[in-house]
Amino acid sequence: MQGKLIIFCAPSGTGKTTITHWLTERHPELRLLTSISATSREPRGDEKEGVHYFFKTPEEFRGLIAEDAFIEYNEVYHDTFYGTLRSQVDAHLAEGTNMLFDVDVEGGERIREAYGSQALSVFIMPPSIDALRQRLMNRKTDSPEKIEERIARARYEISEAPKFDHRVVNDDLDVCKQEILNIVKDFLS
Repeated sequence: MQGKLIIFCAPSGTGKTTITHWLTERHPELRLLTSISATSREPRGDEKEGVHYFFKTPEEFRGLIAEDAFIEYNEVYHDTFYGTLRSQVDAHLAEGTNMLFDVDVEGGERIREAYGSQALSVFIMPPSIDALRQRLMNRKTDSPEKIEERIARARYEISEAPKFDHRVVNDDLDVCKQEILNIVKDFLS
């Protein structure tokens, strides 16, 4: 049986990473594997090739772009690319593995376009911009300026939410997890 794709997008601080980890760790019956991105940046800390990322030089990355090897990619900073390798995704799908993606809205749209009805897109919404700002402040990892950059980005991302198959508001993490689990199970059945 061919695998399917589940795409998650959300503004920073909305709980997307927590939810996607919960799905993969607590629900092995879903046969979910998180897609590993390629990047042209250097490994950080204990990051390993093929585990955290597929590390490429900027030149290698550009060559792969020219070969149309990516489902989606983005140059985040000069010579710093991130992208999803089509060969990796297709190999897992052929094995019957369901692929999970944690990407930005543009990447999510490109994946959805490439795979059509084989893909499900879910946008996780914050309860409000004020609640999101408070969550980001409570993390104590970003400067006030960086938080406002994230809020500006969140406003744009939220404006793109109607393009997704489902929109789920995360105002209660446990309720949100259950709603997403039900959506994913329904799609995979």
